[in-house]
Amino acid sequence: MVDVTDATFGTEVLERSQSQPVVVDLWAPWCGPCQQLGPLLEEAVGATGGQVVLAKVNVDDNPQVAQAFRVQGIPAVFGLKGGQVVDSFVGAQGRDAVTAFVQGLLPTDEENELTALVAAGDEPSLRKALELDPGHEPAVLALAELLVSEEEAPGDDRAEEALALLARIPETPETRRIAALARTGAPTGDDVTATLDALLDRVKHDDEARQEYVDLLDVMGADDPRTAEYRKRLTAQLY
Repeated sequence: MVDVTDATFGTEVLERSQSQPVVVDLWAPWCGPCQQLGPLLEEAVGATGGQVVLAKVNVDDNPQVAQAFRVQGIPAVFGLKGGQVVDSFVGAQGRDAVTAFVQGLLPTDEENELTALVAAGDEPSLRKALELDPGHEPAVLALAELLVSEEEAPGDDRAEEALALLARIPETPETRRIAALARTGAPTGDDVTATLDALLDRVKHDDEARQEYVDLLDVMGADDPRTAEYRKRLTAQLY
């Protein structure tokens, strides 16, 4: 069980639900039904042996979480998997109903197989995972990165396949980074700096140059101290 605040909700609930189901219990100290429901949730989640996480949110202290769920009454309980609400209920429930709710969040045999295949991480395993679920985001990301990695010595066909795979899932900073790798390879160090400097004069009127420049910034990532500076230079050049 973990107490969640407005500040920690993203990490403790949304991010964690990407790897295991999370039960969010919205409650308040003055709420009698909440006091009755809480121990039943703890018991049912505890019976999963760590497969499900219980996240408790005091709505009096954390109104942003309550607003995000559009809560109109408490106790309100939400089950999340993969960052999405997949089940919910409002009001106190009996032990059997609470147990059924929590058990319904446990991964299926197929989900367990997908997790194992992605954890294996080799190309045959990742391809098998995508045969089971063509839009499985962790498998798409892992295989796309494998296809464009230096160690695999990617060719044009593998880079094109990586881009096609990434098109199956919503765009995120991670998909942009891997797509940029597919288009540019993996230049490092002084090579990146020299290429960015050479492209800068062309970005305003040359779409391909601008795309390559942005791709290189995505490959470098926000942690590279050069990224912010070169983004500023790009903005100055364009506007």
